[in-house]
Amino acid sequence: MAGLGLALALAGLLILPAASGLPLRPGPRDEVLAAALQRLREVFDIEELPPDVLPRKKPPQFMVDLFNKVADANGITRAPGLLESDVVRSFEDRVHVDQHHFYFDISAMEKGEQMLKAEFRVFKLKRTHVSRRSDVEVYELLESGSKPQKKHLVASRLLSVYTEGWEVFNVTQAVSRVLTDSSNHGFLITTTHVFNNRIEHNLVKFAKSQGTLQESRNALLVLFTNSNKRRSSSFIPSATIPSAKSQVTACHRRELYVDFRAIGWSGWIIYPNGYNAFYCRGSCLFPLGESLNATNHATVQSIVHTLKLSQDISTPCCVPDELKSLNLLYFDDKENVVLKNYKDMVATRCGCH
Repeated sequence: MAGLGLALALAGLLILPAASGLPLRPGPRDEVLAAALQRLREVFDIEELPPDVLPRKKPPQFMVDLFNKVADANGITRAPGLLESDVVRSFEDRVHVDQHHFYFDISAMEKGEQMLKAEFRVFKLKRTHVSRRSDVEVYELLESGSKPQKKHLVASRLLSVYTEGWEVFNVTQAVSRVLTDSSNHGFLITTTHVFNNRIEHNLVKFAKSQGTLQESRNALLVLFTNSNKRRSSSFIPSATIPSAKSQVTACHRRELYVDFRAIGWSGWIIYPNGYNAFYCRGSCLFPLGESLNATNHATVQSIVHTLKLSQDISTPCCVPDELKSLNLLYFDDKENVVLKNYKDMVATRCGCH
């Protein structure tokens, strides 16, 4: 069946003879299932499955918008280069009392992950009855609990106080220092403006999370990184491949749907619910037409095989000729939202090689 998918194959491994009344004992099928799921975790670079958090937590709108920008509804990359990094990690502010202190726990960063850019995103609230503009300064806190606070200026700008919306500050150097010496005390925002010839401080306010109503306005630290780990897409177990006894046809692409809900991953994967990986199947017999996307090497090999010029030469193989990447938006084990790009996950064309 053309629509046979990975989820059906794994679900088939779960069927046990419970109705027979016999005790359920681990067997070869259990071992295959465990090995398949373990291999799947390796492909998606997941050491341990995150907790099921979707029912009680809403992802930041910025991350949802970013996913929709770079991927279609099935997670397939719209075009190369839209996402300048392999991974985008978002961390929400963990300080809910102090209106000017922001702290982000970035310990979920993986070893060897290369940071390209860091953005501090904060939502400025609208104010009235104050001067038109205010000087805003962002500091990296170098110590905790000290008075006066020891800090380092990271960014500054002049803002209008009559408007509200997201302000984005480049904090790449500050986060690089934190990742290097593992000393993280967060950021401090100060505002200064002149009103009736008096200098006023911190009259401009920034949104803090106050439950579900303002969750979408909670401050974010967004890291754009590259992962140095190489990922293999050869995770499809043999149970997903139709029997070799089926009618032989020319090399072509067939459907292979991976359903995250069927394999128990829907509790932490936000988008997509699943995707069609596709796979290649069929013969590469001489003569190889243009529709088979055959290489010159495959053409020569098919001729040698057909003329039986050598007993050890087989026909060329029907394999993916073009691959696209897949994007996942998900919660990690600390409930941070991550957008990750996985290369070579979807077969978009098949050919004889």
